[in-house]
Amino acid sequence: MHTNFGLTLMVTHACNLRCTYCYTGSKLHRVMNEAVGRKAIDRALASLSPGGTLELGFFGGEPLLEPDLISALIGYAQHSASALDRNLQIHVTTNGTQSSHSAWKVMTLPSMNLALSCDGLPQAHDRHRRSLDDRGTSSVVVATVKKLLDAGKPFRVVMVVRPDNVESMPAGIQFLSGLGVRGIDPSLDLWTQWSREDGARLEKALRLSAEIWHASLPNLSVGWFDERAARLAGVPISTTARCAYGDGEVAVAPSGRLYPCERLIGEDRDDNPTRLPGHVLEGNDFLGIPPAEPRSADPCSDCGIRSFCSTTCRCSNFVRTGNVAKPDGLLCLFDQVCWRETARVLSASQPALFRVHA
Repeated sequence: MHTNFGLTLMVTHACNLRCTYCYTGSKLHRVMNEAVGRKAIDRALASLSPGGTLELGFFGGEPLLEPDLISALIGYAQHSASALDRNLQIHVTTNGTQSSHSAWKVMTLPSMNLALSCDGLPQAHDRHRRSLDDRGTSSVVVATVKKLLDAGKPFRVVMVVRPDNVESMPAGIQFLSGLGVRGIDPSLDLWTQWSREDGARLEKALRLSAEIWHASLPNLSVGWFDERAARLAGVPISTTARCAYGDGEVAVAPSGRLYPCERLIGEDRDDNPTRLPGHVLEGNDFLGIPPAEPRSADPCSDCGIRSFCSTTCRCSNFVRTGNVAKPDGLLCLFDQVCWRETARVLSASQPALFRVHA
């Protein structure tokens, strides 16, 4: 039994945008049947020990194209979790363009952990996050950001970082912070090619971004630096089922097929090599799924931060190398620079606490 279990429901393949870097495949009008979602919730709750926590997420496509389905599944999960003495955390990531009453109701649920996709500066956002008629969407997303801030709804912004916008990342963080955003989660585009020159520009952007983050504390949270700062300071970090990759984390496609991570569903084709065995309607729990191969430590014996290594996400490793146990040079560079820059900016202001050489 698991203390935490992560369940992500891909409620639809459809999306109202055509982002050029999207990894989820064709935007098919294929919506999850509520019975499939309910069965997935039942199996996830049955995989938890008493008092455990179900981390329930909604994914797409654009999940808020189906706000009524999400509301119904949240209600079912809340009732079922309470009856079984399990805790529930809910989260959704949206592209920030849905303005219906039902979508707004989902976004502003008090218990909803909300994330909004915005790539920082309007010109960086509009380069890739395009509407069906090929228009940029930054103005719509910024309007949603302001509306959420006016409503007092906490949220975080997911900002995709890729070779053609990496140099604007620090300015993008400043732009979002200037709007009033207090939580930013940059996300590396792992599906694209990164050259050595791109890596050097990423390193510089991380250095500048760490300085902006540090200068803005405690009013700005940047995910890449927050967790590393907490670990350096010895602050306990809440456990999560993220990156359990099948053994404590399952994603369910509208078809009912099972995957170790929502990022690997794609078009949910029969020949998808990352599918887990079985179907959501078969079985009473998600226990017994064989654990994936753990992160290999063989190439890392000489790495000075191997005890702090964050390149353990098997999904990210698979995307980059085709091997869940093996990261590539981009992931290692990113991890090393994030640790170094977090330590550097903190040691400059608290040398007695952080005796780390940048």
